[in-house]
Amino acid sequence: MTMTAELSHVARMADRAAGFQPSPVRAVFDVSMQPGMISLAGGNPYLAALPMEKIAAMVGDVVAARGLDALQYGSGAGTEELAELICRVMELEGISASPENVQITAGSQMGLELVTKLFCNPGDVVIAEGPTYVGALGVFEGFQAEVAHVAMDEDGVVPETLQATISALKAAGKTIKFFYTIPNFNNPSGISLSLERRQQVVDICRAEGVAIVEDNPYGLLSFDGDLKPALHTLDPDNVFYLGSFSKIFAPGLRTGWVVAPKEVRGRLQIASEATTICPSVLSQMVVEQYITGFDWRGQIDTFSAVYAARCHATLAALAEHMPEGTHWTTPTGGFFTWVTLPEGCDTDQVLAVAIEAGVVFVPGSAFYADGGGRNQLRIAFSYAPADQLAEGVKRLAEAIKAALGQAS
Repeated sequence: MTMTAELSHVARMADRAAGFQPSPVRAVFDVSMQPGMISLAGGNPYLAALPMEKIAAMVGDVVAARGLDALQYGSGAGTEELAELICRVMELEGISASPENVQITAGSQMGLELVTKLFCNPGDVVIAEGPTYVGALGVFEGFQAEVAHVAMDEDGVVPETLQATISALKAAGKTIKFFYTIPNFNNPSGISLSLERRQQVVDICRAEGVAIVEDNPYGLLSFDGDLKPALHTLDPDNVFYLGSFSKIFAPGLRTGWVVAPKEVRGRLQIASEATTICPSVLSQMVVEQYITGFDWRGQIDTFSAVYAARCHATLAALAEHMPEGTHWTTPTGGFFTWVTLPEGCDTDQVLAVAIEAGVVFVPGSAFYADGGGRNQLRIAFSYAPADQLAEGVKRLAEAIKAALGQAS
């Protein structure tokens, strides 16, 4: 194909194609695989904590006993058996849901894409925490929705700021479709929304006619076992809940779900069928076997203990090595901490220096639709061992100090 023909194809693409940009996290993946490189970038679960022999036997049992069904097409909604089990899993966070309200998806990322596809017209506004999940920004941009960020502090999104943002957008004639939030161990900040603010946020959105999309892949990964009630428990008619087995079991199974009112759940199924026909039946049956025949709650405790130890090692290294004026969050669960550097230190520029020093991370600007977060960055502590995390933070601190010296 000639260069002219290639350019003409790009020119004919729909306007929405411009919104599909490479993920900043995926962009550093190849770099993270270089020999000697320490990755603080990707939020990968530590799958070595799983008993692989038992998991292998479980998968084999599914195929041997149910292979004709497991390898066949299935319902676009997902299996009834898994929907019922999902409702049992959600009970841990206070959710009382019916299986008929559960749409099973190929990961919660697909759930977010389906909800956005159904609700957002070009130019509509999605409100999101600042910073927010980079994968969500990709979805919103792909459907040509505008993103308005709401600031957080150590207790999560600030209700007064949320109210002011909604009022300002309405005064400007904007159509707000929903507030997207990760209330538990937020990606990328690690912050959790306080109990008091949960009710305030739900009340504000209900009064203003703004739906809530609650993305909760990390909620069960609490370091101290304290599980906060989901926003869905406070207003099930106005909160769409996104769940996933990627962090509490295995991301390779690509199994997640959406909880929505029945009439919306049906539309989600139709939208899902237009994309994938049906979620993987094999993956669903493996998850069913995992929940019914394995100590999955004990496995969550095992994961959480690993992540707590790695988080502790990361925070200790930050305290030891980071330059004066640097701040970071103190997560009580999940995969991430969020680092704010002194003003004038651009983490997009620090990244190149850090890679030369043998460490890679994701700059803060990746987590804002408006280019904010220039002096911030995300550290993922879920995958690397504690000693590598400590060494990675040390290398990162040296790169930051070098960048600050250059700026001076």
